[in-house]
Amino acid sequence: MSTSFLPQSSSPARRSLLVGAVIGTGVMAAVDEIVFHQLLGWHHFYDRSTPGVGLLSDGLLHTAELLALVTGFFLYADLRRRRARYPASCLAGFVLGLGAFQLFDGIVDHKLLRLHQIRYGVDVTPYDWAWNAAGAVLLLTGTALAVRAGRRGRRGPAS
Repeated sequence: MSTSFLPQSSSPARRSLLVGAVIGTGVMAAVDEIVFHQLLGWHHFYDRSTPGVGLLSDGLLHTAELLALVTGFFLYADLRRRRARYPASCLAGFVLGLGAFQLFDGIVDHKLLRLHQIRYGVDVTPYDWAWNAAGAVLLLTGTALAVRAGRRGRRGPAS
């Protein structure tokens, strides 16, 4: 009986990539929520209602981020237990997850759905460019790492 949440039909390298992406997404959500929502207080996840609803939406984002991190680390432990962990693929997935969250947040949450902006009371253009450019750099870096990991993946998993 399989105890893993990921399909057993996927290759260990692909599973390592997916596990890294789950953890990377959770980490970037945590950075966004802690730095921009809590420490700087620039916005809530949902700013189109009352401050109470904004605070509730931050709590829901925090819950999703924790679920992603806990799930990701359990899946990572499962890869290690099975000796099926590909470190280069895990790293590539991690960086891809960071960039994917950041670009999704910047494009979908900020611009398409307008759930919130990075800041209020200022010209958001430089903030949008910086946020989305950083996300694109992370995504491109993750893609390059994934291609490199795919080439090195023929050597087998790390113990």
